[in-house]
Amino acid sequence: MKIRLFQLLIITCFFQTGTLYAQTGTDSVIKSLLQRIVPDHVKEFTIEKLTSDKNNDFFEIETVNHKIILRGNNGVAISSALYYYLNEFCHAQITWNGNSLSLPKILPLPKNKIHKVTPYEYRYYLNYCTFNYSMSWWDWPRWEKEIDWMALHGINMPLAITGEEYTWYLVYKDMGFTDTELSKFFCGPSFFSWFWMGNLDAWGGPLPLNWMKDHYALQKKIIARERALGMKPVLPAFTGHVPPSFKNKFPNAKLKTTNWTTGFADTYILDAEDPLFAEIGKRFLQTQTKLYGTDHLYSADTFNENEPPSDDPASLSKLSARVYEGMKSADTAAIWVMQGWLFYSDRKFWKTPQIEALLNAVPNNKMILLDLATEIEPVWKRTQSFYGKPWIWNMLNNFGGNTNLFGRMETAAKAPAEALHDVTSGQLKGIGMTMEAIEQNPVLYELMMDNTWRNEPIDLNEWLPKYVRNRYGKEDTHAMNAWNTLRQTVYAVQPDKYVRDGAESIIQGRPTLDSSTRWTRTTLNYNAADLLPAWDEMIKAINNCKSSDGFQYDLVDITRQVLANYALPLQRRWVLAYKEKNKIDFNKYSKAFIELIEEMDQLLATRKDFLLGKWVADARASGKTEAEKALYEMNAKDLITLWGDADCPLHEYACRQWSGLLNDFYKPRWQQFFMQLSDALVQGKEANIPAFQKSIAAWEWKWVNSRKDYPVHTAGDPVETANKIYRKYRAIIGKAFE
Repeated sequence: MKIRLFQLLIITCFFQTGTLYAQTGTDSVIKSLLQRIVPDHVKEFTIEKLTSDKNNDFFEIETVNHKIILRGNNGVAISSALYYYLNEFCHAQITWNGNSLSLPKILPLPKNKIHKVTPYEYRYYLNYCTFNYSMSWWDWPRWEKEIDWMALHGINMPLAITGEEYTWYLVYKDMGFTDTELSKFFCGPSFFSWFWMGNLDAWGGPLPLNWMKDHYALQKKIIARERALGMKPVLPAFTGHVPPSFKNKFPNAKLKTTNWTTGFADTYILDAEDPLFAEIGKRFLQTQTKLYGTDHLYSADTFNENEPPSDDPASLSKLSARVYEGMKSADTAAIWVMQGWLFYSDRKFWKTPQIEALLNAVPNNKMILLDLATEIEPVWKRTQSFYGKPWIWNMLNNFGGNTNLFGRMETAAKAPAEALHDVTSGQLKGIGMTMEAIEQNPVLYELMMDNTWRNEPIDLNEWLPKYVRNRYGKEDTHAMNAWNTLRQTVYAVQPDKYVRDGAESIIQGRPTLDSSTRWTRTTLNYNAADLLPAWDEMIKAINNCKSSDGFQYDLVDITRQVLANYALPLQRRWVLAYKEKNKIDFNKYSKAFIELIEEMDQLLATRKDFLLGKWVADARASGKTEAEKALYEMNAKDLITLWGDADCPLHEYACRQWSGLLNDFYKPRWQQFFMQLSDALVQGKEANIPAFQKSIAAWEWKWVNSRKDYPVHTAGDPVETANKIYRKYRAIIGKAFE
């Protein structure tokens, strides 16, 4: 009874203050965005909202009375008009990693009216994993910046799952669960993505109630701003995942246990045929709607990397129907938005009969499929375009937030439009980006979203020079030469070769004599030597481009990638020396390996994009008490290293090349390894590698739980540091790659 009164009090309070469903007028919202993006030029723009009876967004740009008119049918369309104008007329660019916004004092006026219509009703954004691999510690200012970016890039269908844990807290408290019982359910802040998908319970917790309340308030701001801009957020729905104590509270409930991966306890899934399934699903959506409202789009992934108990099509059909009916009972206009990842990740189970049964149980107009990694494998092509369901073409590109230059540039430029015009593509309704993490490879995401306002493939011979011109603020032959090389190396994947994602550096692997580890794969999608000309040309472009923020980021990133690649042949040298019992060469090359790590750390310290310190500081800032700060610091460090406990098989899945992490985590690991190998050489025996692996795992776990601050501000000049490294290493690396 108390929790119901508490809910009512909260809801009443927000209705009275008018903030629950308040949506600022389009004109006001866009003017605020203009103030943040082009503060010195707000008065040069006029905003006009137009109405349309069509589903697809459109915008117009026109000069009237020496004013730049931005028109559109909603805030996203008008924001896109602004970004189109900035790109095309001001050579400007806004990315996560470098902005170019040095606008002329008097803005150029378009001579002719511009009219753009998108062929894509939906432009989807985000992956469950993004909310942790990138967004774990975001506050409102960072979210506001991202929502601006989304609007400028045409996003109108963002996944919105911040604060979901608070909704579940209210639901389960109302069902009689105690805080103690729920403490064994809710995980720590770095692992919500997998908790929400039913993969794990409690790991990294217990979750403080302070966190849940704060992120409830944060979600309200996120949702309100997205809707004010005309976006339709996708909110979560119930998929059957219940607390471990559910079996005690409801002993007759039909539960099954499932285990996602070794190292994590079983989770409990309520059978869709149990009457409680529909009841809980309805409770959740009703509570969520009271808290946040609804746009009738609900994300639900019943078997994310967990196999169903049966492959019987009839059983799968019933299950799917019940999940949808659970949504419908709370919202008759509900549309189920399903990730198609399971059809890619577990294709041995999900064959044609199983997929067809799961999808056909829901009316076509009540489900939207996300082809989650279409650029890797277009699932739509082997499912008859998802058997008549509306679907969205998505680019995934990054896994785990790993740091690497990688992408399929040709695919991003051509494949969406090719699918749009393919007579077999069925109800293709949109495009989207579903990367597991953001804030890397900005060119791929600029390119992908440039498909929004066109229905033909992008010509990279025209697009790429414009991108480089906008990014660096000027045309430069050397810079363009560098990008032509990048296009042919790091951003090219041969169609006849299976490459899921970018390679990592052996530096990030748990110390080994092998050339890679399970989650530190070092096989490149190009010849390492072929990247060197891009480095050469970027160095030559310094004099002309060094003042550009985007150029500075790219110079550091390319230099980082070259050094990361060089670590592998260097490792092979000390491994060979060790095996041949050559103490002199072993000491020489192992020392050079440690020095390389130190040089990389120094380089990355020059850019805020590559600082461990900010990640840890933001985590601690999210806590109100010292205990909360310590818990969040542990969560932050654990996710990007061990991922779980000392024995977790996922260690290094989310590894990063960050300043602070290189010197304080990777380097000490290798130093301890080298010490053991060196002792073995001195003693004339083989090193005990299994014993080392066990001891280093214990050291890693201690590091994860340690208290330490790292620099939150950059150190050194990025251009000077990169140039210094180039002069020192270019000849050495060139010879190593021969």
